[in-house]
Amino acid sequence: MEFDLVIRNGRVITSRGEISADVGIKGENISAIEKDLHGRDEIDAAGMLVLPGGIDPHVHLQMPVGETASSDDWFTGTRAAACGGTTTVIDFVEPEPGDSLQAALEKRKAEANGKAVIDFGLHMTITNAETRTLSQIEGMVNEGVTSYKTYSTYDGFKLNDAEFLQVLTTVHESGGIVLVHAENDAAIAYLKARLVAAGKKDPAYHAVSRPAVTEVEAVTRALALAEVAQANLYLVHLSTAGAIQAVRTAQTRGVHAFAETCPQYLLLDERELLRLDFEGAKFVCSPPLRSAIEQPEIWEGLADGTVSTVGTDHCPFFFKGQKELGRDTFTKIPGGLPGIESRLALLHTFGVRTGRLSLPRWVDVCSSLPARIFGLYPQKGALEPGSDADVVVFDPEKKVQLTRSKLHENVDYTPYEGFQLTGYPVITITRGKVIHKDGAFTGAAGSGRFLFRQKGDYGS
Repeated sequence: MEFDLVIRNGRVITSRGEISADVGIKGENISAIEKDLHGRDEIDAAGMLVLPGGIDPHVHLQMPVGETASSDDWFTGTRAAACGGTTTVIDFVEPEPGDSLQAALEKRKAEANGKAVIDFGLHMTITNAETRTLSQIEGMVNEGVTSYKTYSTYDGFKLNDAEFLQVLTTVHESGGIVLVHAENDAAIAYLKARLVAAGKKDPAYHAVSRPAVTEVEAVTRALALAEVAQANLYLVHLSTAGAIQAVRTAQTRGVHAFAETCPQYLLLDERELLRLDFEGAKFVCSPPLRSAIEQPEIWEGLADGTVSTVGTDHCPFFFKGQKELGRDTFTKIPGGLPGIESRLALLHTFGVRTGRLSLPRWVDVCSSLPARIFGLYPQKGALEPGSDADVVVFDPEKKVQLTRSKLHENVDYTPYEGFQLTGYPVITITRGKVIHKDGAFTGAAGSGRFLFRQKGDYGS
């Protein structure tokens, strides 16, 4: 059989291990993983790693925040993702007051259609537990939206414990999973008010207002409520050792809980917020950057399976004109960091090359497990016959110094400026087409499709 495209001579890395084989692609799908394949077009991947395309389960593109919006739209953000080896993203729907969930879903899809260059899914945000809202969830599952984001903080978003239990129960009965941003709202409000009243308004006080205990308490409570409801729970962007320990304990009790962390919590720390001339504002995100002493436990959780995924929580804002909205007080700084493009390479350099993660585990947390949890496997996150031909050719020895000028994100800085990396994606293929090669984007706006997601693999 002659294939449309064959990737030859590479080291094929999946979540299950390494295979010595070529990858044969016909049309939009993988057709064979075997030796000595031949195609009309061929890529010689000698010395390279061949991976399933990365899946970023947590991004915020074109997202309104107060008086501004995240600076990457669906085109620039997915272009950056593709150039970093990510071929699928899952973003969020945030219904406006009075909107049905269906109407909000269609609006969000319309924003992405015609712009996204890679395939995308959508989590649905639930901000209340009214009967009118909960009654729509089963219908949304039938529309391919099987994950529901909740918050324990932020006015207009936060749910109390009783409301959270109702959402957990309803989503579980529909076969889905609940995501939660877990921080203790009352404690944060108390600390923010005291800091501002004392004139402590610099960016560094953002972290002081949201100490580690506010995450640990809310995570522990969310896990307890999920256990009571016997529901599936996904804890986003965990940043503390205490939260990881709470998840590990709950998992040993049989709670179906999945944890996500982000590169910023593995590689950056709260000292970045102390940068002079308001530069610390570049690093304001929630949860905030923590003390470096939190990081070893998060890495350990990634290695031992307590932490299932690495998302980016990519939510970029220009320093000039956007982060500067908070010059008078940290409470007005738009919260979020860019990072959609550098995830795979950062985890390779600081995870694989340091011995913290094996190659299969790297692929698992960056691709296969997000696909399994969010109902995309084996269409995505796999190199198997029948899977979408989303493939990354990764040069494990390529040396790159990260700088803003090398990246495709629509923002005026990178929090990883100057990081020295060894290993970088050199080719990205989505559904059989090369859309990135050697730093150059060759894809097209609108080629990404909305993904109908099945019910995920939440364990027995």
